[in-house]
Amino acid sequence: MSVQTTTRRRQLGAMLRKLRARKGLTLEEAGGLVGVSKATVSRYETQAGPVKWLVVDALCREYEATSAERRGLVALAKDAKQQGWWSSFADSIPESMNLLLTLEDEAVREDHFSCVYVPGLLQTRSYTTALQQANEMRRSPEEIERLVSIRMKRQEILARSNAPHLWAILDESVIRRVVGSRDIMREQLGRLLSAAGSPNVTLQILPFARGAHAAALGSFVVLGGAERPLDVVYVDLHIGSLFMEKEEELERYRLAFEYLRAQALDIEASSAMIKRAREEL
Repeated sequence: MSVQTTTRRRQLGAMLRKLRARKGLTLEEAGGLVGVSKATVSRYETQAGPVKWLVVDALCREYEATSAERRGLVALAKDAKQQGWWSSFADSIPESMNLLLTLEDEAVREDHFSCVYVPGLLQTRSYTTALQQANEMRRSPEEIERLVSIRMKRQEILARSNAPHLWAILDESVIRRVVGSRDIMREQLGRLLSAAGSPNVTLQILPFARGAHAAALGSFVVLGGAERPLDVVYVDLHIGSLFMEKEEELERYRLAFEYLRAQALDIEASSAMIKRAREEL
């Protein structure tokens, strides 16, 4: 998946394809109605290359889209090249992180399973700093501060009026592993408890007592668009990042997450375990 193939662009293509199918038109017929080629209509639907909002508007009218549908798709077309808040940090962000931030900025939900560290969206500044300092890739204090600032800025999506719903399942090892110091870890566990009380955050703990579980895939994130086919799986392999969007890949990770939800403690019991871990530090 290229950085250009963002959720916004994918959603535009999927909706145009859906509207054309609803109208019962072929690619060639649709193109003829608005004065563009069959190839152009196909390109708009397959998320390849730039789009012109005037063409999108014309297609919507020919497809007899509702006013709300047309306004929404025209807005998507106009914003297809919109840069996110992270563009000013471009020199510090690898291409894979650029794509993750783009997808995350447009997601309506995020399903996280973490088996090593607290998910980035829920980390405290001190915890993030300690992780960066422990990285085998030695960085200067200035570089570390810049990366930490990017992560802190990233967390602001959870405070937006249209914030995505974050469902995080943490292996018990995540809350038992002392990162940085006991004080840093106590603060981090307090942050998890605070986040668990947010209406757009659901937090569960998968205890050691559950034994073998469906997490053989390791840590992963399923980022969800407004429509199910727009989902993307993100896996941080430490030596690189992997993005998957084939339906069979998505189903495997969706199923794994459903099993993990069933195996993890419920919300109340999860908070109780976090509180105990904090008291034991």
